[in-house]
Amino acid sequence: MPKIQAPTIALHRELRRQQLIDAAMELALTNGAEAISVAAVAAKAGLARSSIYEYFASSADLVADLVLEELDYYTSRLAEAVAGETDAFQRIELWVAESLRYVADGRHMLVKSLNTINTPLDRKEEILLGHRRMMAPLQEALFEAGLPDLRIAAALLSSITDAASIRIDAGNNAELEIQSAVTFALAGLRALSKS
Repeated sequence: MPKIQAPTIALHRELRRQQLIDAAMELALTNGAEAISVAAVAAKAGLARSSIYEYFASSADLVADLVLEELDYYTSRLAEAVAGETDAFQRIELWVAESLRYVADGRHMLVKSLNTINTPLDRKEEILLGHRRMMAPLQEALFEAGLPDLRIAAALLSSITDAASIRIDAGNNAELEIQSAVTFALAGLRALSKS
């Protein structure tokens, strides 16, 4: 019988699960999502291949957990960036700037990489809900800003951040791109709110 490395079996199982997630995350960050396999994760974690199946049904199930963990991390960053700010436009500015800083620090490449793997259908809904939680503070701020058509405002804002992300990924000065995107976005959103 394997030795339990925590005060309780439940805590031991959670620690072991996190060990596997961390190993998969390291593989993905180093070699891309295609490097995540049951054998590779087990080897990286120093565990038997069969032990992964105690926690995950497949490597795709493990990838789904990685996506959810990264969404939680990103959501926390965005929520922290806007915390305490009462002005809707200021919250939009902070949210957009932090989302682009996430691009600048390179972690978004992990999500892009992970999204290339087929996620089990039963996990896609969880990921969709995680994405909605991430977007909620921005949508709330757009509503509070008095924009007449939230869909148009969100689509235009998405286009601006996508363009800035591409420019940051291409090696342009991240802070300059962030400032330009924020300035352009807020000018457009303010104009829309008055129309």
